[in-house]
Amino acid sequence: MSDLTKLSAVELSGELTKGSVSAVEVTKAHLDRINSLDKSVQSFLHVDNAGALKQAEEVDKNRKENKKVSSLAGVPLALKDVLTQKGIPTTCGSKILEGWIPPYDSTVVKNLKNAGIVILGKTNMDEFAMGSSTENSAYFPTKNPWDLTKIPGGSSGGSSAAVSAFFAPLGIGTDTGGSIRQPAAVTGIVGAKPSYGGVSRFGLVAFASSLDQAGPFARTVLDCAMLHEVMAGHDPLDSTSINQPVPDVVKAAQLQDVKGMKIGIIKELGGDGWQNGVLNRFNESVELLKSMGAQVKEISIPHSLYALATYYLIAPSEASSNLARFDGMRYGLRVDDGNLSAEEVMNKTREKGFGKEVKRRIMIGTYALSSGYYDAYYAQAQKVRALIAQDLTNAFKEVDVLISPTSPTTAWGLGERVNDPMAMYLADLATLPPSLAGIPAMSVPIGLADEDKLPVGLQIIAPFMNDDRMYRVGGAIEAS
Repeated sequence: MSDLTKLSAVELSGELTKGSVSAVEVTKAHLDRINSLDKSVQSFLHVDNAGALKQAEEVDKNRKENKKVSSLAGVPLALKDVLTQKGIPTTCGSKILEGWIPPYDSTVVKNLKNAGIVILGKTNMDEFAMGSSTENSAYFPTKNPWDLTKIPGGSSGGSSAAVSAFFAPLGIGTDTGGSIRQPAAVTGIVGAKPSYGGVSRFGLVAFASSLDQAGPFARTVLDCAMLHEVMAGHDPLDSTSINQPVPDVVKAAQLQDVKGMKIGIIKELGGDGWQNGVLNRFNESVELLKSMGAQVKEISIPHSLYALATYYLIAPSEASSNLARFDGMRYGLRVDDGNLSAEEVMNKTREKGFGKEVKRRIMIGTYALSSGYYDAYYAQAQKVRALIAQDLTNAFKEVDVLISPTSPTTAWGLGERVNDPMAMYLADLATLPPSLAGIPAMSVPIGLADEDKLPVGLQIIAPFMNDDRMYRVGGAIEAS
């Protein structure tokens, strides 16, 4: 049999079902690869060697006893360190939560465990999911497996790098403004942001509550769809969870056909400032879709031009509120010499525990929400958000899905944008509109850029709770 770490989740599932390999063998193969190679990539913050093998043993035991198991039982997964897992450290890439051990599982983790998926460990991330390069982690930057001098995207760069480096066939990230799709694009894998509310946020440490959404990473569209199906579903513990059936994303990924579909190219996402190699691969993909029988037309989303400014008012405002809980009083880091007042404890704990980018966004958000500025900034941003959502709704009256490049450029060099926040924020230019509208979007790899031979991603955007449409298009592109 070929190297177990190079098999897709579907291929591993087939071998496990046949009994030609055990879940323990599959898990050991991936752990061995992580333990020998992750020193250079640095995708994991915590590798749960003993716990992963115990999970694998349970899967093998269930199969041996002919108990019903899911199709993904025994398949390994890398989990972003923003989702709680009982008994396993959850830091959100921040010093303020260093050493915190959650007493409960997030709903996503419960769903993974119920499916018998083996969680290998927790992956690195930009602190509290704030960043586009994973350089804002309080611990260390993760590297892109395609080129160790480049960034792996962010904020879910640890998970995207782990899947790209064959440390796991599956990964989970979270997407607030593009933090699944952008890292998927620059590491050459598939990443999907489900419809907002399609996957439970219970146990997902909040950055911006109206935007955060967990989603799958994989190396194939079908693998991604299978993980999506396991993760998704209504959860009464999450008040924003959608009480609707999960779209049949697995069937859609297997169709590999776009004949007769109407596909819109977003006019505003391309042109000056976009890397030529990215646009070349995108234009080739458009021609490919046409050759497969899709009807392609240009669509204008005029208010998408304001998505960047809108997002960077709304997200920091929500972060300012959500991160107020980290005060040194209840859990996590506490800075106190025994002589400090409660206010001094809070100030010193946050000063030491939060990184530069988190502090920057808290300040922006606090200012935008402050008396006298709320109506001028936050309230106006919410109005523009509604206009962007309406533009997208109108577009879907004409087309089935929308497409664009996922990121304006390929992966840039480590350290290149660390001191230029605006250049970093521009990496999310294409991914922000669907995030603000709460609709599903995914990135699929479409080749390498001419200039640097680094991966390029195509973004596919679908209407709300029509996640299956993006998998249909993604599966067809991948097959062709």
